[in-house]
Amino acid sequence: QVQLVESGGGLVQAGDSLGLSCAASGSTFSRYYMAWFRRAPGKEREFVAAVNRYGGSTQYADSIKGRFTISRDNAKNTIYLQMNSLKPEDTAVYYCAARDNGMYHAHDLSGYAYWGQGTQVTVSS
Repeated sequence: QVQLVESGGGLVQAGDSLGLSCAASGSTFSRYYMAWFRRAPGKEREFVAAVNRYGGSTQYADSIKGRFTISRDNAKNTIYLQMNSLKPEDTAVYYCAARDNGMYHAHDLSGYAYWGQGTQVTVSS
């Protein structure tokens, strides 16, 4: 099992940048494929980005491609989400998630066994 704790959320203005972190504990971090999801008010949880076990392969949702970057540091048991050029529609609770069964259908939240509690990101216009 792995425990996940997100941090770094907050209130920013449109066009600003913000970085999120997700610290993992409890298991060998490098065995897990990691991802970020988000849930905007009144909407379903949606895929944002995913990274493979060693950071060499990433996937992104079309809505954030070119603005967000996912990365990981296995020595620190942490993944990151750097968010640039933020828009009001990026307002959501951001969750990190972990799976140990590959990145096939990385956008499908049902494939992830472990979730953090989420961190709120609010972008004002």
